Amino acid sequence: MEKLDLTKHFKSYYTAKAEPEVLHIEKARYLSITGKGDPSGEDFAQKIQAIYPVAYALKFAFKAQGKDFTVAKLEGLWWYDEVRYAGISIADSPKAIPRSEWEYRLLIRIPDYVEKKDVETAVEASFASKGQAAIREVSYFEMNEGKVVQMLHTGPFDNEPETLAKLNDFISAHALGRNGLHHEIYLSDFRKTPPHKLKSILREPVK
Repeated sequence: MEKLDLTKHFKSYYTAKAEPEVLHIEKARYLSITGKGDPSGEDFAQKIQAIYPVAYALKFAFKAQGKDFTVAKLEGLWWYDEVRYAGISIADSPKAIPRSEWEYRLLIRIPDYVEKKDVETAVEASFASKGQAAIREVSYFEMNEGKVVQMLHTGPFDNEPETLAKLNDFISAHALGRNGLHHEIYLSDFRKTPPHKLKSILREPVK
């Protein structure tokens, strides 16, 4: 039985260069869980601990049907109240917006053959096994990001403003407008990888 590796199957989705580039992202399906607050806090950790059991429950359910797949990289959409914090650029936002005010949607991409009902079944199976309340917050999510500007960020998350400034300059120089939420794809497991070795894709939807 051949295992579907989403990272290899959608290579352009999980690949970025060290300089800004424009590309088009296809419509995709995900597991999703939302939250608000400091990503170094306990609530954020609980959200991660909730989404992965559902991902593996789906994996094993489809493996039993002969459709095994590799659990994909963790991703995150990030936003804040732009009325309250008006006029702050994407490059300045990590330092200008208190961590307690950031909202997020954690994502794990799933194969196109996975339906909403499959996710709901996996959620209930995971909750029955783990008993963690946050598991029931995991849901099926679709996103059609379209045109984006992105680049690879290497190093600590605290250094992201430097990469975001390059993205911001590129977007301004090409007269592009924002068209969605800031998107990060964590190519490294930040729970296990030293900060200086972290690799993340930073992506901004544009029009």
